[in-house]
Amino acid sequence: MRIVMSILVALLLAGLTSPAQDLRLEDVPSTGLGPDLYESLPLEPAQRADLEKAVKARNYERAETLLVEEIHRNPKSASLLTTLGGIFFLDGRYLQCAIALKKAEALAPLNDHNRFTLALAYIILDHRDWARPELEKLAANDPQNALYPYWLGRLDYDTMQFKPAVTRFQKVLELNPHFMKGYDNLGLCYEALGQYDDAIRTYQEAIRLNREKPNPSPWPPLNLGTLLVRLGKLDDARTTLQESLRYDPRLPKAHYQMGLLLEKEKKDNEAIEELRLAVNGDPAYPDPHYVLGRIYQRLGDKPRAEAAWNTFRKLKKEKPDERPH
Repeated sequence: MRIVMSILVALLLAGLTSPAQDLRLEDVPSTGLGPDLYESLPLEPAQRADLEKAVKARNYERAETLLVEEIHRNPKSASLLTTLGGIFFLDGRYLQCAIALKKAEALAPLNDHNRFTLALAYIILDHRDWARPELEKLAANDPQNALYPYWLGRLDYDTMQFKPAVTRFQKVLELNPHFMKGYDNLGLCYEALGQYDDAIRTYQEAIRLNREKPNPSPWPPLNLGTLLVRLGKLDDARTTLQESLRYDPRLPKAHYQMGLLLEKEKKDNEAIEELRLAVNGDPAYPDPHYVLGRIYQRLGDKPRAEAAWNTFRKLKKEKPDERPH
């Protein structure tokens, strides 16, 4: 067992150079740390109360320390290990999360919640090849749950298997016709396949469902706006990008697309302002610098143009291409 875990650590560390960048807060599983779980842990009442208090206060370091100490005394407890794995996930310690859950799996089968947490940890660690079999197990175990084919579709999209991804997302929407993110990601697949009318129609449905949410996501209108900018439908693009920015006024990619739109309209000063907002929101984002260089070149400001392009080249070299959300 010790040899297996050392191999896992080495392989996971090898993947830490390019972590996933498309996972957002709403993708993270719930803690699963309800009263029933605390009661089921092999802990003394005082320890159980201490653990629950630490987690509620988001004092994850304290919770981890308490569990690690108890695991040293009780190394065969799968429940302690899965609880520790869940807290590691909440704490952003995804490597430790994966190791704890694999140790637990060696003692007892993981339930669906813990297996899904493991799959997401693998995705964040950029080991999508390890996440896929976990998600396939989940899909086979619960074929009516739209969440698992949704994530398998995202893995297909990431590996540019767009037609299989379309099939996955269509299945998702059969299972749950109100799954907004299913429509949004199906739209991305149609766009990648050049089926722009289908993409627009699907994004529009995602936007409709998104508006019904108490906290709408900026991504569906951003995705539609991005496509409309590409297609030169600038008035429609402006409306959807403005909607995206209403939901998240600081979103760098929305400001970038708005800057691109304004550049196409030759509104250079307004475009520069939007592109600078994109840069301020994400200093490591290369694309706004390229467009800034293009605008400065057109305005005859060659020093600024060269500086912007140099920054673009530097950031592009340092930062691998991002995956869509």
